[in-house]
Formats: sequence, structure tokens, C-alpha cells
Amino acid sequence: MVAQGFTVDLNKPLVFQVGHLGESYQEWVHQPIVSKEGPRFFGSDFWEFLTRTEWWVIPIVWLPVVCWFVSKSIVMGHTLPQIALTVVTGIGVWTLLEYTLHRFLFHIKTKSYWGNTIHYLLHGCHHKHPMDGLRLVFPPAATAVLCLPFYNLVKLISTPSTAPALFGGGLLGYVMYDVTHYYLHHGQPTSEVPKNLKKYHLNHHFRIQNKGFGITSSLWDKVFGTLPTSMPAEKSR
Repeated sequence: MVAQGFTVDLNKPLVFQVGHLGESYQEWVHQPIVSKEGPRFFGSDFWEFLTRTEWWVIPIVWLPVVCWFVSKSIVMGHTLPQIALTVVTGIGVWTLLEYTLHRFLFHIKTKSYWGNTIHYLLHGCHHKHPMDGLRLVFPPAATAVLCLPFYNLVKLISTPSTAPALFGGGLLGYVMYDVTHYYLHHGQPTSEVPKNLKKYHLNHHFRIQNKGFGITSSLWDKVFGTLPTSMPAEKSR
């Protein structure tokens, strides 16, 4: 299904075209098109709708869910300091998951038709159209599907009373990640910390795409040696 010398037509739905690029997909997808107007993914209006999400939908949908999970652990008898520690632990676990997914799944090398197609849906579209504001956050329907296996995993590694707060913390970390990610692309920070974080993330998009995999923090890039050389260690401390 890979076609030699295939050229993507940006005026047509992209998802089922990109697979034909074969090995040249990696080069194509990492040549960004900077425009707030996103491409069309599917010919079907229904599937197209599911790929577009306003950033504010994420906190509206998921923060009440976070509160519900945390309240379950409170009802089970945990004190507020215990709850706070568990939630912070969940956020910390999310930051590692954020880094791991971004580095090892979202930046996996593909060349087959379906490999390219799935990668483009997962993350390639974001690198090709980094300023597409309706595809910067993860669609809630997809997040809901993923929540079930992740929650079952949390229940396996924690006690019945701490699992809800731990999962709630991880989910809160995800909300912080998605909102931060949108802000780094479309916000205009005025203070030093968000300015540096924006520079750090855009460096990943436009200069060194195999470094700088953290979004909300550069912590795990420092730990695993993937901090971009343009981000000196002295400045990031």
C-alpha cells in the first residue's frame, strides 16, 4: 500500500494519504506547516468532529472526575494530608508517563502504511501542524477509553482506599499537561518560568525533535539525558 514517490495533497483529507509515504513519512511529518488553520483528517463529518476539541473542554470534563475520585479516598477515611500526598504522587507518576509516552510511543519510527497512519493520528499530525488549536488536546472520548485500563492498573499497585486518590492525581496531572501544552503553543507568557517552558517546547518542534520530550517539566529530560543542548543545565536549575 506504500506508493513510491507519493505526494500528499493537503487539500484532501490527510489520514488515509500519509501511509502511502512509506519511509519518507518521517521526513515529511517533521517539516512543520505553521498555520492556525488545521487540515481535514477524514471525509466523514462525524469522524472529523471527533478529532477536534477546544482546550477548555478538558478541565470542564475531567476536573469533576478528579474531584469524585479524590472524594472516594476521603470517604474511606484518609486524612487531608494523606490525600494531598497521594494526589501529588499521582501527578508525579503522570509526569513520568507523559515523558515515556512522548519519547517512546509518539516518536516511534514507522514506515508501513498502517504504522504511518496510526502514528499520524497519535502525534504526527501535531508535529506537521503544531499550531492547529483544535488538535492540541486529547479528545475526551479517547481519554475515557484509556482511563479504564489505567485505573485497573492503579488498583493493582495500590491499596483499595488510596487507588482513587492516586488515580485522581494522575488524571489531574493529565489535565495540567493538556492545558499547559495548549498554552505553550498559543499563550504569550510574560514571566520567566513559562517563557522558558515555551521556548523549551518549541525547540522540540522546530529545532531538535529527538530531544526535549517533557511538556509540563524538563525534569525527566534531565534524568534520562534528553535535555536539548540549547537548554543549558545551569539555566534549567
